[in-house]
Amino acid sequence: MIQKLIANIKKTNAPIVVGLDPMLGFIPEHVTKKAYAEFGETLEGAAEAAWQFNKAIVDEIWDLIPAVKPQIAMYEQFGLPGLAVFKRTVDYCKEKGLVVIGDVKRGDIGSTSAAYATAHMGRVKVGDSVLTPFGEDFVTVNPYLGTDGIKPFIDVCKEEKTGLFILVKTSNPSSGEFQDQLVNGRPLYELVGEKVAEWADSFMGDTYSYVGAVVGATYPEMGKVLRRVMPKSFILVPGYGAQGGKAEDLVHYFNEDGLGAIVNSSRGIIAAYKQEKYASFGALDFAKASRQAVIDMIEDINGALQSR
Repeated sequence: MIQKLIANIKKTNAPIVVGLDPMLGFIPEHVTKKAYAEFGETLEGAAEAAWQFNKAIVDEIWDLIPAVKPQIAMYEQFGLPGLAVFKRTVDYCKEKGLVVIGDVKRGDIGSTSAAYATAHMGRVKVGDSVLTPFGEDFVTVNPYLGTDGIKPFIDVCKEEKTGLFILVKTSNPSSGEFQDQLVNGRPLYELVGEKVAEWADSFMGDTYSYVGAVVGATYPEMGKVLRRVMPKSFILVPGYGAQGGKAEDLVHYFNEDGLGAIVNSSRGIIAAYKQEKYASFGALDFAKASRQAVIDMIEDINGALQSR
């Protein structure tokens, strides 16, 4: 799957991923009203609004981008109807040829870790049938439990040719409470990066590994170090835009070949119509505002890469 991600990035010339995080506060009133008219002010109604919101945006932007990243918590908040929409969103995006990164941040050990991996990237045998539960192409994983927590995911990835993005240095302000702590004089995130590089070597594609990393856009100097530590891993970069990450700060996340990183934007794209810059589109044309925001983001990232 890493080869498809690279091919999609080259085809679109867009090293970006759009986070499909349908909070109700992002969904225009006309969309929620229509869903509630059909399903009531229920979990089913909220889930339907999320689906219609996602579908409208994907229909507008799928030809511009290589990948999407639905955050499962934004669907779980609507219970079982929300999980059904998560699955529907994954399937629809894959039909459009997009790579789907399931932002699930799972982390456990043994059979539990294997079950998480099967649920999101693998297949399960039910009687004589072999079925795909959610079917993402990549998932995010928390490495806090060490190799015992990661190896079951890698085993499923090898069977299915799917991939991982392992949390190394996250974009949130309090990440340093643990991730920046010194261990034998070195920050913990750097030691985690070295372990990711080791796992990456165990499952390589042509030039990049199926095992990638998550490194936040809000810590560019640390990103520069981690790029050297994990030369064969693609880096998923959250924190651009709404969280303060700037395009010019991200150039060191990329390798000399112009590859090696993919930058995420969630609310900056899907809720673009709420920004002053895109207010002229209005709520009715929220998806067209998202398309313009994607175009602007691609231009911003590529402009920074070309001028480095």
